Amino acid sequence: MSLLSQFLELPNDSKTKTVIVALALCLVCSIAVSYAAVALKPVQDVNKLLDKKRNILQIGGLMQPGKSVEELFQQVEAKVVDLQTGAYVEGIDPNTFDARSAAVDPKQNLVLTKEQDIASIKRRAKYATVYLVKDPQGQLQKIILPVSGYGLWSTMHGFLALQADANTVLGLGFYEHAETPGLGGEIDNPDWKAEWQGKQLFDASGDVALSVVKGAATEGDKAAYQVDAISGATLTSNGVNNLVKFWMGADGFGAYLQKIRDGGGV
Repeated sequence: MSLLSQFLELPNDSKTKTVIVALALCLVCSIAVSYAAVALKPVQDVNKLLDKKRNILQIGGLMQPGKSVEELFQQVEAKVVDLQTGAYVEGIDPNTFDARSAAVDPKQNLVLTKEQDIASIKRRAKYATVYLVKDPQGQLQKIILPVSGYGLWSTMHGFLALQADANTVLGLGFYEHAETPGLGGEIDNPDWKAEWQGKQLFDASGDVALSVVKGAATEGDKAAYQVDAISGATLTSNGVNNLVKFWMGADGFGAYLQKIRDGGGV
């Protein structure tokens, strides 16, 4: 009698038969899930890239009804920047360069010291992809930069859009975070995001002056540099404040933005 026949002859309430059926079911399910994960990977990658482009367009105020993301994204030029020098990097495709993967690669990252790491990201890639929008004459109109930093529960990932002066904020938004809904999650609130529009990043001396503070000034000299903190979400507000100061500072896009403000870098 074969093993299969011996197995089938076992009573249905047999512990051995129950264990074998359970193991077989687990094996079949594991194979099915693994196959689906591999087979759907290309589709997931396409959707992930499409979602990234949609977020860049939204932060940059470039979405238009009736037009597809791919159609609208044709006006966006992606370039890879060396964060230390602020110069563009040749030989790296900005459409495939993944700064988040590069940030964990010892050959492509910079480990931040405690003093540098105000955004609590521990390390960053040496290069970053920036997104430029120009008018038909080739004049720079908008700059969209990736930013990230730790909030209350996890690292927040988003984009900051600037006017061509590399100083005036057009918008700030996050496409990935795990902040508390109704509290830190209010970083997605359109009313709070609207507070960033028109704010100034740098003061007259060139230092990063934009801050998230409680009871931000609505009039006077400070009003241009302050965004009101989210009520009941101090740590999330601090996280946003810290990531802006890090990425706009010397260890982030500081050198690149300085080049643009000096009339170059485009």
